[in-house]
Amino acid sequence: MKKYNHMLLAGCLSAALFLSSCEKFLDKPLENQQRSEEINYGNVQMMYAPVSGVYRAASDDNLVHWIDLSIRAIRDDDYQQAAPNPNDNPELMAIKNFQNDVTIQSYWGLNQSWISYYSLAISANNALLELEQFAERLDPNNAELQDLNRQYQAEVRFLRAYAHLMVSRLFGDVPILSDSGDIARLTTIGKSSRAEVRQWIIEEMDFCAANLENKRPNQSIHIGAVTRYSALLLKAKAAADLAGSDNGSAQWDVVLEATNEIINSNMFSLYGNFYELWKVPGKLSNESLFELQYSDFGLPTGDIVRPGVDWGTFFRWQGPSGDQRGSAISGAGWIPPSQNIVDFLTARGDTTRLKTTILEYGTNTQPAVTPSGDNVYGNPFNIKYFNGKAYLPASQMTEGRLEYGANNNVRILRYADVLLLNAEAKVRKGQNGDEPFRLIRERVNMPAITGVTLDQILDERRAEFACEWWGERFNDLVRTGRAAQVFGSQFVPGVSESVPIPQTQIDANPNFR
Repeated sequence: MKKYNHMLLAGCLSAALFLSSCEKFLDKPLENQQRSEEINYGNVQMMYAPVSGVYRAASDDNLVHWIDLSIRAIRDDDYQQAAPNPNDNPELMAIKNFQNDVTIQSYWGLNQSWISYYSLAISANNALLELEQFAERLDPNNAELQDLNRQYQAEVRFLRAYAHLMVSRLFGDVPILSDSGDIARLTTIGKSSRAEVRQWIIEEMDFCAANLENKRPNQSIHIGAVTRYSALLLKAKAAADLAGSDNGSAQWDVVLEATNEIINSNMFSLYGNFYELWKVPGKLSNESLFELQYSDFGLPTGDIVRPGVDWGTFFRWQGPSGDQRGSAISGAGWIPPSQNIVDFLTARGDTTRLKTTILEYGTNTQPAVTPSGDNVYGNPFNIKYFNGKAYLPASQMTEGRLEYGANNNVRILRYADVLLLNAEAKVRKGQNGDEPFRLIRERVNMPAITGVTLDQILDERRAEFACEWWGERFNDLVRTGRAAQVFGSQFVPGVSESVPIPQTQIDANPNFR
């Protein structure tokens, strides 16, 4: 796989935007530690610093940059539009309508998405080089420290693999950035196919699962770190993508084996209250397999470890726009939920998920009241809804803070996905998927279904993961071959599954055409 390495740095060398972005990223000391040339690699107390730096890179912008989330989410039919003002970033609506023309290819937002994901891969590769330096100085007879070093490598490789899954789901065929590479080949490297990227992720997760802690993330030596079960879920997701709609594919055996192991560990459970799962009480619950952590440290003033910067902060970017009368429950109002998803949840009688996922605006004179008692007034663009999964009630915010969602985490992988993938794999293999499916519905007070079908599982996935930012709905439609059925003639099979690789990248390396 080495032939696919380090295309991002080629872009850095040939484009001013890349140069500034990469320099800013690569020159930053990891997690406020001294620079690598000053690190004492014989001090094992510092061995986690490079790993912590990669988590911080993921949390800062690489997985939660506002424009990347907009691009990834907007293709779902769960969202109405991108910006409250449809004239703001019109390229996003073109992406929603699958208009992959030259204007989209030159769109700055696509280039930023590419930078975000591959910056995380670069951060991971740099951390792995640092960990190698520590490993060379460890006592070869100290098996405990040797194992710890491999665990740290596995955490970094998980984050790198997750970045590759996301970039491939967005751009399709992409390069695999799997080591530091050779500077002489930067402008000649080719792409890997979607299938090759998924297979590489599966192989990476085999290493990760073998070397990560056999615990939940909330039991980790570093609370919230990914563990063996995080790797098994990512492996299952990659295998499900690879299997697509082929019910006879051996990849469904991979999905079934990985999800069975997670379930049979008896370490995970669904958080009982779906509404509170997305609030402070649900942070790092026993349902969590991977989430990005943030904090205001419980202090009324001072620094906040938060996703994004300025108005692009993850939660505030989705908070209700308009005059909210000085309330902390306010934001930019981007990617509002669609009437389509509201109607879907309503028709199912899915009241718990509906009240959790979809919150309403009021008017300028009469506010709507959230289930937690916060007032939300109208907005100048007559948008009806905002995302309840990104809503943090004022009562749960630290006194003195006005930063919407400042003390909340971003949920990425959770046990609900394990159960639904398990049910799907069983049904595709001709087995009964009723039990994992029952658990999902029971949590949200929906009746059990006997002899669950593939269509019912896919509908349940839509309801469960509605408006969760990672594009699961769109990816499910693509991998099952149902996208054209849902989106109509504007979706062209073989073309519309991905957005075009940015022109900046093609200019740097013609192999990306």
